[in-house]
Amino acid sequence: MYIELPEKRYYGIGEVAKAFDVNTSLIRFWEKEFNVLKPKKNAKGNRKFTPEDIKNLQLIFHLVKERGFTLEGAKTHLKQEKNA
Repeated sequence: MYIELPEKRYYGIGEVAKAFDVNTSLIRFWEKEFNVLKPKKNAKGNRKFTPEDIKNLQLIFHLVKERGFTLEGAKTHLKQEKNA
């Protein structure tokens, strides 16, 4: 799946959810579940995702939604990739 987002330093959760065609609640849930996602938060507490976060989200999305991994399976896969 190719995600179309303009070149920016930070992306809001709404933009990210729209790009992946998922609810913002799923993005927040994945943020809790996967420690590779570390969006910055501004004074109001709004999440700001970096291009690095977007890459990680793409990988998580691919594993969970497209390849049917469980969350635990996806976490294991990410750890193995990080160590490789």
